[in-house]
Amino acid sequence: MKINKETRQLSKQLLRASFVDGQLDSGRIASLVKSLIEKKPRNYIKVLESYKRLLRLELEKRTATIESATELAPQAEADLLANLKRKYGSDLATRFVVNKDLLGGMRIRVGSDVWDSSVRNRLHRLQQQL
Repeated sequence: MKINKETRQLSKQLLRASFVDGQLDSGRIASLVKSLIEKKPRNYIKVLESYKRLLRLELEKRTATIESATELAPQAEADLLANLKRKYGSDLATRFVVNKDLLGGMRIRVGSDVWDSSVRNRLHRLQQQL
């Protein structure tokens, strides 16, 4: 999607205005979108598309997906969650998933950051080296 500078700036302003106390506020997001639709500035559809993309990226940064080959022990989950929240903030949403394809170990994805210590990944890297 190609957008001009004005559209990009307006969508970033909308994103900054969407936060209350450092967290996204769904009520504020709804009122901003409603206000934008009522005013209908030039290229408002592109602004809304860009704003939607920025919101999606922001939500991804605040969501962690932890995949493991087996169910994690409650204490391991709590320790992992504490470490992730220390690094990414207390508003981090987490999702634990059992993925048998990993064979062992785990894969953690937070936004665009990925830590892959799975056996499957190690075997794949070993195969590439040979």
